[in-house]
Amino acid sequence: MNTTTTQNGKQTVLITGANAGLGKEIARQFAAGGEFSKVYLACRNKDKALAAKKDLEQVTGKMVFEIIIMDVSKPAAVRAAVSSLDHAIDVLIMNAGGIGGKTPFKLTPEGVTEMFAQNLLGHVVLLDELLKAKELTSGAVYLGSEAARGVWQLGIKSPAFKSYSAEEFASVCDGKFFAGKKADSTLAYGQVKYLAAMWMSSVARKNPELKLITVSPGNTKGTEASNHLPLPLKLLVQYVLFPVVMPLFGIVNNLETGAGRITHSLGDTSIKSGRFYASAAGNVTGPLVDQSTIRPEMNNETYQENANRAIHRFIS
Repeated sequence: MNTTTTQNGKQTVLITGANAGLGKEIARQFAAGGEFSKVYLACRNKDKALAAKKDLEQVTGKMVFEIIIMDVSKPAAVRAAVSSLDHAIDVLIMNAGGIGGKTPFKLTPEGVTEMFAQNLLGHVVLLDELLKAKELTSGAVYLGSEAARGVWQLGIKSPAFKSYSAEEFASVCDGKFFAGKKADSTLAYGQVKYLAAMWMSSVARKNPELKLITVSPGNTKGTEASNHLPLPLKLLVQYVLFPVVMPLFGIVNNLETGAGRITHSLGDTSIKSGRFYASAAGNVTGPLVDQSTIRPEMNNETYQENANRAIHRFIS
């Protein structure tokens, strides 16, 4: 990778899952702000990436977007994408994810569930590779979720662990946590987001020169997560819950607000490296709050290291 300086001294940002939803809106906001001379749209589908690039150029009037093909569920694809970069990355936004598609508990060749692979495995490889090559200069945001503490309004149970050991966390990665009991995809999603926040905290301690944070956009409409739900639930979410019920009760952000929580976080001095920020207890929108004030064990360095070790068991 060539570490040439970005044009005009401005910064470069790479956003995963940037062809639609939050990723695309984050790209728009960064470009519109004028601080970035290059916005990498990291997407797994070239056609969708090209369509997003064209639309973003028309909307922003900026010609700063560049496509990089990257499937974050496949570590080899992530490494290949990183090796193709011709600039250092100042800011990394780890947005790609979902609820695992139609087979969230199917195992990938790496031995992890598709849920885990899509949301976390490739992002860990991506950040690892950038840090190893000293090609991340400013900071990174992993898009977290209130699901990491449970969301009763949406029927998502609170992730609870008995030992917080590396072995128990690894059972989330490979799906064995649900051995002998009915698998719950929404709970598994919260568990993965919990592990992600703990992993980011672990990495942040080892890289104090960077700002590495986990930030939730809040419950945000306009994302692609519902596309992977069973059809009846998908229709309920897209045509009843998001447009009617959730706005009525104030429990949904519009896309601009959700993305804004991410784009503003790195420059906000009240947001500290190594922490997980999401909505206040009992909320899925509103001001960002350090989640360790709700779940104090998230500040436990031993648990954070256990999460990091558990994840890396599946990375060759």
